[in-house]
Amino acid sequence: MTYINLPSNQQAAISDVDETALRTAVRKCLDEERMGPIHGLGLSDCGPYVGTKLHAFQQAIAEYGKAKAHAKRERTRQDALHAGNDLIHAVQQMKGRLETEHKEGELFFIDDQIRPPFHLSKRLSVQVSFRWRASPSSDWKHGHLTFVYEFSPQPSYTLPMPKRKPSAAEAARDLEDSLNREWERLKAQALFSMREFFRDGGDGDAVPEVFAVRPSAYGGGLNNFSCNFWQPERPVP
Repeated sequence: MTYINLPSNQQAAISDVDETALRTAVRKCLDEERMGPIHGLGLSDCGPYVGTKLHAFQQAIAEYGKAKAHAKRERTRQDALHAGNDLIHAVQQMKGRLETEHKEGELFFIDDQIRPPFHLSKRLSVQVSFRWRASPSSDWKHGHLTFVYEFSPQPSYTLPMPKRKPSAAEAARDLEDSLNREWERLKAQALFSMREFFRDGGDGDAVPEVFAVRPSAYGGGLNNFSCNFWQPERPVP
């Protein structure tokens, strides 16, 4: 699973979509009340965001095609038109994201293909590798930062109390599940923070090798600032 980088196959599919052809196909789908005109544009290969909008448009066209009464046909046509515009907008957004990634890729790249360790303990860590350079003509430099997080599971007060005390095996499974979920959150926050650092013009030479993640002051756990290694720790109000 990728977090901040579009997979190469999605990049190619998004790049290949012609916006003019897409607009024409959406109009034809509305006129013909079927999805045939949009097949062949490769939208299903453009990732889950475009895929969700494509599915919504498909459902809207199907509802429009089934409608008989005049009032229902008017309503379902408007729904299909709205869904078609959403699909076009989604493709435009992904093209914009692809352009941003290509532009940023001239100066930095963060590897988001990070596999979880075979065994997790409450001392969680994620190592993020990256490369950067001062200008597109400069040589690449490489580095990595290990984010270390002391995870302290918090009881959930929103769930009902269990009728019996869980067995040791059940407790171990619950802890393992919690550690896996928290490790995934740590990975995501680490990647987002690293990208923010470089987007804001951060110098890779200033990145430390290890950073102790700062849990939220409100009940522990991770928040959007926990992995911001370049910022001073926020004081508690």
